[in-house]
Amino acid sequence: MEDHENLYDKIKEIFGVIPGNFNIMEDTIDVDLQIEYFEFSKKMSLEFDESWAISQLPVLDDPDAPTGSKKQVLARLATMNDVSAYRTIESYLQNPDPELKEWGILALHESRMNLESHLLEENQIFISTGLGGRADKLRYFVALIARNREKLSEVQMKIIKNEFSEVLKKYDAELEEVKNSGYLATFLLLLPIHHPVKKVFSEGIDECNHYGDFLRDTCIVTNVKSLSFKEIEDFIERKK
Repeated sequence: MEDHENLYDKIKEIFGVIPGNFNIMEDTIDVDLQIEYFEFSKKMSLEFDESWAISQLPVLDDPDAPTGSKKQVLARLATMNDVSAYRTIESYLQNPDPELKEWGILALHESRMNLESHLLEENQIFISTGLGGRADKLRYFVALIARNREKLSEVQMKIIKNEFSEVLKKYDAELEEVKNSGYLATFLLLLPIHHPVKKVFSEGIDECNHYGDFLRDTCIVTNVKSLSFKEIEDFIERKK
């Protein structure tokens, strides 16, 4: 299995304690855009004060205003410990410019996190991945690979669905999607952050292999994005 760190343990390692408050972003947003946003947000908070952001609010309602100007205002509002700033971003997202919808969502998440940290007087941990999550669960994309790249039969796919459903239920995971093509089976699922992904899927593969040892012991796991079957096949070829 591609080694996937248990994020919960990593957080404990960084902070030295079990986090009491963390927020998982639910939305599926490209990781590169997330990196761009948070770097831009930090830059804006250093270059412009809050009064500037307030003076620029009309820009958000101006259909002719440059996209870059709106990105600046949204990012700067998000760094303010002000409920009205949060409400402004929230209002903008009711009818956003299509190309700025995800930017606005990121601004809203940052604004909420800053407000909670300020009001609760406790730093909030914000966890964002390309696939998002829900409540205390992160979303993962997983690809299982048949031994010798032999096509998975209907019976084998039934075994995979049944056995993994039982294992995932044990870990309070939610299976959202199952797909199959040739020698590959893919899952999209939500898994509580404190459960290590590697352990869960190793257990699932072991259960399936009681019925014919037809799956490789390794699988592909990512929370960055869903992969097409072509992308998975190309990755396997490169690893080979």
